[in-house]
Amino acid sequence: MSSRAHHQFALFRDRDVLHTGIVALAACVLSAGLVYLPYLVHVVRTARRAPCAPHDGSHLLLFGKHAPKGRVDGDFAARLDRAAALWREHPQRRFVLLGGGPQGEPTEAEIAQRELLARGLSPDAPMQLESGSRDTLQNLRNARQMLGDAVRGRVTLLSNRYHLARCAMFARQLGFDVELCAAEPSLPLRPRTVVRLVGEAAYLCWADIGTRWARFIGNDRMLARVT
Repeated sequence: MSSRAHHQFALFRDRDVLHTGIVALAACVLSAGLVYLPYLVHVVRTARRAPCAPHDGSHLLLFGKHAPKGRVDGDFAARLDRAAALWREHPQRRFVLLGGGPQGEPTEAEIAQRELLARGLSPDAPMQLESGSRDTLQNLRNARQMLGDAVRGRVTLLSNRYHLARCAMFARQLGFDVELCAAEPSLPLRPRTVVRLVGEAAYLCWADIGTRWARFIGNDRMLARVT
């Protein structure tokens, strides 16, 4: 089993994850799916409307993506291309490269650094690497801890369009003031993108209902994991 699969398997064995998953599933079943629809609308709307040119972020958080043996797929390449273009426009912008990886292989953050340098970024460009996380929530929690008081204003979240709603939700729960930046010029209209949007909406439904449930029952342990 790969380290990525092991991480995902461990999450689904976690009692809090199972607890909130059952609550979210029950809400969807009892509502005949109506609870899920607003999340799908939100994910699609965010994906369609996200700008490609951020304005206010003092730090740009670039989300990594699974890159087995250092191979960058089209989605990851789009993120990197957008980040390189933004650096050329504003070389003073501080970059935070997010994402860990399996032991003995380059992390997603290290791969991003390598690829950005190959795209023309200066070796002395202001870049910080967060290489200890394996999912979006960990990306942001570790970034918050790493940056600390360095972030006093808005940060820019850069990822693929289908992923931005999840990034924004977690970032705001963790106390970030955020603006979004889409990797692609527009939302690609292909079956693979539709599948990703549907999956992201399910993930948001689970995470948001789970967080609301944890607040309702006063479970501080659950809340501490997402705030």
